[in-house]
Amino acid sequence: MIKSKYQSVLDLGEKLNIQNGDVKEENGQLKVWGTAKNQYEKNLLWDEIKRVGGENPTDIMADIKVADTSAFAHHTVKSGESLSKIAKHYYGDANKYNAIYEANKGKLKSADLIHPGDELVIPNI
Repeated sequence: MIKSKYQSVLDLGEKLNIQNGDVKEENGQLKVWGTAKNQYEKNLLWDEIKRVGGENPTDIMADIKVADTSAFAHHTVKSGESLSKIAKHYYGDANKYNAIYEANKGKLKSADLIHPGDELVIPNI
């Protein structure tokens, strides 16, 4: 019953390829754990847990670790994207584009010039 309630969380974990993941139902509580690639993916899992179970769910216990804490995420630029659009996606604030530019200065000539296929570091801020 509890597992089916949180099936969308488990599906997302699979989609994100969470490593060393496991799930156990115990005493009316779902226990999940694993390792996300980065903080962004961990946040996605927690957002889904809260969407399903509320802000402070008591029927689930999640222990999600992060494999790479050196960056918030990594992003491959797609056609039509800008640094502000990417900042809006990861941080919820387009004005934080400069943090992404600063973290990638070695590979970008300017904040206005990115190309599809560019691999960007999305820094922890």
